[in-house]
Amino acid sequence: MWPIITQIPACKKTEWPGARVVAASPAIPFTSPPHPAKIEGMAAKPALKPFQGFVQVYTGNGKGKTTAALGLALRAAGHGFRTFIGQFLKGRPSGELTAVKNLEPLITMVQFGRQGFIQVTETPDNEDISCARLGLEKCLEAMLSNEYRIIILDEINTAVHFKLLEEDAVLDLLGRRPPDVEVILTGRYAPTSFIDRADLVTEMKELKHYYARGIRARDGVER
Repeated sequence: MWPIITQIPACKKTEWPGARVVAASPAIPFTSPPHPAKIEGMAAKPALKPFQGFVQVYTGNGKGKTTAALGLALRAAGHGFRTFIGQFLKGRPSGELTAVKNLEPLITMVQFGRQGFIQVTETPDNEDISCARLGLEKCLEAMLSNEYRIIILDEINTAVHFKLLEEDAVLDLLGRRPPDVEVILTGRYAPTSFIDRADLVTEMKELKHYYARGIRARDGVER
């Protein structure tokens, strides 16, 4: 079984560091079998017709952007398609990191953020910048590897907004997207250029939230 759930402990260098695998398995490069894949008890489905990929953006101040992207990855897995998820600005354990172990090798999730709390400001830390650049590089590798049908850049919009990444660097990645790969960009503050480039844009708008009543993030719902 391929070890696919990795977490980067610290991104102080621009090269790919030794990854800590959540399931205590060694990290490997993107060399596992091309999509569609299969998991125990489910055979990969043969391609009946060419897959047409698009670019999607999930943005807005409401809850549900990452959740929607994870739902898409789950649906893709049901069809035997492989998904690579790069999580920017995130370095903490979460329910999704644990859950996708049960879907290997169909879902690969890698975090490109420092462990612990990341304070995002208009003057980002050099370590956060290095993590984000590494993440974009690895998402590009995955997209061009012919191993994944879906590429999710989680919180990429936020990373660009706070100047961890250049907007043009993400647009360059989108310009190199193979026609049979779907790319999803999530996070608040999606720039106009991403919205113009996308084929589908969904804005999550907050109408009411229990945070306003002092309810903190809950395991299994927000994390």
